[in-house]
Amino acid sequence: MCGICGIFEPGRETAIDPTRVRAMSDTIRHRGPDDEGCYTAPGIGLGFRRLSIIDVKGGHQPLSNEDATVWIAFNGEIYNFEELNRRYLSSGHRFKTRCDTETIVHLYEELGEECFAQLSGMFAIALWDSRRKRLLLARDRIGKKPLFYSWDGRRLVFGSEIKALWEAGGVSKEFDVEAFSDYISFQYVPAPKTIYRNVRKLRPGHYLVIEGSNIREVPYWDIRFDETQDLSEAEWCESFLAEYRSAVKSRLVSDVPLGAFLSAGVDSSSVVALMNEFQSPVTTCSIGFTDKSYDEAADAKEFAGTLGANHFEHIVRPNALELLPKLAWHYDEPFADSSAVPTYYVSNVARQHVTVALSGDGGDESFAGYRRYKLDMRENLLRSMVPGPVRQAVFGPLGKLYPKLGWAPRVFRAKNTFQSLARSPIEGYFNGISVCPPDLKSQLLSADVLNQLGGYDSAEVLRYHYDRAGTTDPLSRIQYVDMKTYLVDDILVKVDRASMANSLEVRSPLLDHKLMELIARMPSNLKLHNGQGKYIFKKALESVLPSAILNRPKKGFAVPVAEWFRSDLKDFAFEALFHRPDPLLNSAFLTRCWNQHQRGQRDWSALLWSALMFKTWQQQEYQEYKAA
Repeated sequence: MCGICGIFEPGRETAIDPTRVRAMSDTIRHRGPDDEGCYTAPGIGLGFRRLSIIDVKGGHQPLSNEDATVWIAFNGEIYNFEELNRRYLSSGHRFKTRCDTETIVHLYEELGEECFAQLSGMFAIALWDSRRKRLLLARDRIGKKPLFYSWDGRRLVFGSEIKALWEAGGVSKEFDVEAFSDYISFQYVPAPKTIYRNVRKLRPGHYLVIEGSNIREVPYWDIRFDETQDLSEAEWCESFLAEYRSAVKSRLVSDVPLGAFLSAGVDSSSVVALMNEFQSPVTTCSIGFTDKSYDEAADAKEFAGTLGANHFEHIVRPNALELLPKLAWHYDEPFADSSAVPTYYVSNVARQHVTVALSGDGGDESFAGYRRYKLDMRENLLRSMVPGPVRQAVFGPLGKLYPKLGWAPRVFRAKNTFQSLARSPIEGYFNGISVCPPDLKSQLLSADVLNQLGGYDSAEVLRYHYDRAGTTDPLSRIQYVDMKTYLVDDILVKVDRASMANSLEVRSPLLDHKLMELIARMPSNLKLHNGQGKYIFKKALESVLPSAILNRPKKGFAVPVAEWFRSDLKDFAFEALFHRPDPLLNSAFLTRCWNQHQRGQRDWSALLWSALMFKTWQQQEYQEYKAA
């Protein structure tokens, strides 16, 4: 795993200043503490930081082909590089290394832009073609590795993290108010936006080509939910398990110590169990909490014991003064998924014992494991039974009148349901998953921000993908939306930044694109079956995992944020939120939320956490935090 960065100035006849490129790469040293490299030539500069995984001695970058006409800076792992070498590169190329990076260079020589579609793995790539005077940037299909860029028509700068771009100089930090509105809704900024108007994320499954003053973004992959009906449950289980084993096995290639994250859930447990079939003992790492309602450490330890794993665990006690500014610095823009906290800690524990860790990310998105899928399907059933005008006339007013009973048993919390039923399916889904739904957002944001937004609706982020899902199946359409938004810009961002902050590589077998394509072809009623998510996933794993794990209620990788705001985080959060009024937020509404939360009248922890992480990020803009 590594970090890449660079500058491209088409038409420039002198070399890019190497000290500037090295300054860019120095900002992402945590992504690659083992080695560094820089290549500059007229108009181009490539920077690189390396975390050595394969061919530890020979994998220095940037790397070129034989005659130095094609150069590459590469972040990631290509799991099928040996197969590609045999298929396309068996003759005619002289390899200087045995690493996957060189495979990409020669594959580009053979296939040009078609090379990216041949790669299986996780990657962010910068390829410089000196003959054609063009730069290509590419990102893996699912979006496991990040890549940011800024283009002003004359110069392009790019990097694995936004902070690298600032060292190039001349990149505008203009605030994007629409991105801010999206953040308030989702707790993250969805691609291709960033919180900065002139900085963009390269979207997963796309590559960018810059030649002269022309720039084009090209999609090379998308997932399709083309259901295959002619297989039995047993045949689906067999096909899935074979592909899953293959995905796990391919991710065990490493010249440095390798292990796995382990919770008590079915996803990470299945990864560890399959790893144990190929290499034993497995090194496993877990964390726990003093709050036992969130703690799964004992269950994880017990399962690790049944496999004879080398197991390590750490009990988390939050240190807000130390950790939250550190997280804000690493994430570069507002990010409010509170599970970034335990992800950082488990990455820290893992890095003390291994350099590479496998994770169970991706199972919930592919197999409809989140509770919200079940709720959405129920709402869609009700929508199908009641005409739209009737729903709007009945449920809309009920949603406005019904009190928000966050403290009450779930059966009495009907406000969000009424509001969602009055809307279209995608608007209802947006209302249901938003941390700050439209009616609350209009109260939280200041009048000035609302005026600047001019009616902009963050639901458009979801609607864009909903309309392009290529299926009419309601569950599959929502899964597609989540794969393009929540998975990419929340889950994978969280894991990448938290792990790279600790110089740890994380690999996710359940996000293997061939495995995801197979699962997408499964009928949706095998994923969400009689209200049970992950039905076929758990059925396939009956021969792999004990029933105690398969039947354990889902907890999620959560932290006790609601309690932290009344205890460990209280003073820190109050100072951050209210010491200086923020012109972007309605202080009166935020104060009311704080007081209600402190009195236990309503759980405002998600909204308060979003505001706190935004304020903590803001502080980094004015007082740069230097990572340890």
